[in-house]
Amino acid sequence: MVEQKYNSGMPVIPNLRDFDKSSGGLLERIVFSNRMLVVVACLLATLVLGFFATRLEVNASFERMIPSASPYIKNYLAYKDQLPGLGNSIRVVVSNKQGDIYDPEYLQALQEVNDTLYLIPGIDRSWMKSLWMPIVRWKEVTEVGIDGGAVMPSDYDGSEASVSALRRNINRAGIIGSLVANDATSSMIVAPLLDTHPQTGQPLNYGEFSSQLEEQIRSLQSDKIGIHIVGFSKLVGDLIDGLYAVMMFFGASVVIAALFVYFYTRCLRSTLLLVSIAVAGVVWLLGLMQLLGYELDPYSILVPFLIFAIGVSHGTQKMNGILQDIGRGTHKYIAARYTFRRLFLTGLTALLCNIVGFAVLVIIDIPVIRDLAITTSIGVAVLIFTKLLLIPVALSYIGVSKKAARIAIEKDRAGEQNRSLLGHVWHGLDRFTERRWATVVIVLSVVVTVVCSVVMLDLKIGDLDPGAPELRPDSRYNRDSAYITEHYGLSSDQFVVIMKTNEDSCRLYQSLQTMDRLASRLRQTEGVQTTSSLAETVRFVTSGMAEGSPKWLTISRDQAITNSSVDAAMISSPGITNQQCSVTPLIAYLADHKADTLNRVLQVAESFAAQHNTAADAEQPIQFLLAAGNAGIEAATNIEVEKGIVTMYLAVYGATALLCLLTFRSWRATVVALIPLIMTTIICKALMVWLGIGLKVATLPVIAVGVGVGVDYALYLLSVQIAVQERGGTLAVAYRRSLDFTGRVVALIGLTMAAGVITWAWSPIKFQADMGILLTFMFLWNMLGALILIPALSHFLLNPKTTVTATETLGTDEPPRSREQADSHTQAVTAH
Repeated sequence: MVEQKYNSGMPVIPNLRDFDKSSGGLLERIVFSNRMLVVVACLLATLVLGFFATRLEVNASFERMIPSASPYIKNYLAYKDQLPGLGNSIRVVVSNKQGDIYDPEYLQALQEVNDTLYLIPGIDRSWMKSLWMPIVRWKEVTEVGIDGGAVMPSDYDGSEASVSALRRNINRAGIIGSLVANDATSSMIVAPLLDTHPQTGQPLNYGEFSSQLEEQIRSLQSDKIGIHIVGFSKLVGDLIDGLYAVMMFFGASVVIAALFVYFYTRCLRSTLLLVSIAVAGVVWLLGLMQLLGYELDPYSILVPFLIFAIGVSHGTQKMNGILQDIGRGTHKYIAARYTFRRLFLTGLTALLCNIVGFAVLVIIDIPVIRDLAITTSIGVAVLIFTKLLLIPVALSYIGVSKKAARIAIEKDRAGEQNRSLLGHVWHGLDRFTERRWATVVIVLSVVVTVVCSVVMLDLKIGDLDPGAPELRPDSRYNRDSAYITEHYGLSSDQFVVIMKTNEDSCRLYQSLQTMDRLASRLRQTEGVQTTSSLAETVRFVTSGMAEGSPKWLTISRDQAITNSSVDAAMISSPGITNQQCSVTPLIAYLADHKADTLNRVLQVAESFAAQHNTAADAEQPIQFLLAAGNAGIEAATNIEVEKGIVTMYLAVYGATALLCLLTFRSWRATVVALIPLIMTTIICKALMVWLGIGLKVATLPVIAVGVGVGVDYALYLLSVQIAVQERGGTLAVAYRRSLDFTGRVVALIGLTMAAGVITWAWSPIKFQADMGILLTFMFLWNMLGALILIPALSHFLLNPKTTVTATETLGTDEPPRSREQADSHTQAVTAH
């Protein structure tokens, strides 16, 4: 019987009647005794879940993008209703391509845009600002006091006198650089957004809202009038539009995977089966997402790609095992059971590692990341049924073609005679089990890891580019953003500090003076263009009530004067404080929202708050609360990412180590499996520094994905290697067996997954292009790490004394070099 055994230790049985169907574990017997039931159940599940998958909505939510449990975000949410326009808003710039804004034809077009935007559901109309909205007012110091009114004259009729009055009001309102461009060629409409649709009561659908902006607002542009739109909702809308293009990349991934698998197996029917079941796993996931109330957003679009790639990975391992068994003469039903028996536990452990790798992302307190973690974990759990159960059962029916089986065995036997460069490299991999080569590999790995560890210290948390880094620099959104930055003195990046006092206490001298000191410190901070606050407005109003005297450009200690100034400021500048004068925003306009800029502003604001905040039970409590505004919210998000990244690393590596330990029952094998993964993570972070990619919500999942998927390679290679070593084979023999049985498939999977995701590099969504580049690197490097580092590390950690005894017993000093020697060596050890 020794001659009928090969590396798996299972006999070749050509006839089904010679097979003991009661052999194998309980689960194996249950599954293969009810094969048709398994197939029918999976088919029905695919049809039902496919129906629900077609109803899955594509959307994104502003509040799901922010860390709701962050103390800064809690402050924003607590006072959001009293801070209109300082959170989620849309900005529409209407430009005159052939002149300036003091053109009756332009002003009529601006009115049309204003009125159209006003009527779009989701706009908070009460706080909408533009030249045509009465909330935008001017004020002026006269000989009788302070005069003021709406910027747009109430009797505007398009005449030259009306236009002249408008020009005068704009100059008096001080809105040049904010609502009016510095060169007066365009003006801005600022529209805060509601969280829910006013008619349906459902959360605002940003995809639909963005489409309305394109259809109703962008369509108003002409040869003379230009339209530029920025804001979170428009950004998300553009990302959602890009998702439909991304669907093409999913199709490309399917085709690439099918071609790679076919050229490896040369079996069309099994390739189609494998790819179809991998796609079915994606269908199951999308259907379950719809049933569980999830939506597909620009960040979770990564999930279907991953589930398909992981499905192909595990499916290819199953098909490879069956292919080799059938090629050696085993019946297809028996081959399927052999493969199930050999790889179910390893596959299950690998999938559990994947689940853990993704599930630990729930510790990041950002709802969209938590959703991604949960949905990906659900998708991997689905693979337990579609890959570990359905593929072996389906292949037990259709098997593989005789030609494919014959080619597989011929390639296996002819491998030693392969004298090509690739053949020499492949068949020289087992030399890394020798001390000399193992030492070289480990030394080089240590050097690379140390260098990359130094480089990764420069990795920034947050955005590193102006505009919207999620999109290409030449995208329409970023062109609009660049236009606004170029023509307006104040950027749309607002960092807001909230001054909280007792009711009516914002008018007290001490409160205003403290706020003014904070504004002064922020203005001196690099990256801050200017600030706007009640304290600054009170200064100018006080001076205005004293005939504009610069001596009165101050906050008066006379409370009666200050009260009058605050009252005038509240009338002339709605939203400068709330009606109770207890919640007052201080707005810092930033040059950009890059990580370094946000960190500098955050440090200044935090330091000032720590020094000047008083206890809540003080006689006149005053607290400076961070943070609102789009830049403040992004700063809070960066803090959560930075805080959660270390915890995520500990969780993902700890859980992966535990599962490997349970699988191998050896801490040495666990270390061998984990070291390549840790090295890949370090190099990946260095690569992010070199490519100018920041660590943020969009790129954070890549690290967990790399660990979760990368551990599969080690599990499949080590499971065969350790099994052969336990039967007495040398490390060289054991590793050669793992290469022959699973190594080729590991290489195939690494190349297939990398080829599938590299197509993302052409995505219109830049963060997906970045993710595609990083994932391609991680898939390839994990593959190379597994094929090269595992034998080198095994030489020092998994080279037991029993290997020497077995070698000496057989009367040889050197491990076998060829496959024939390896075969005879293993057979001899087994017989011995």
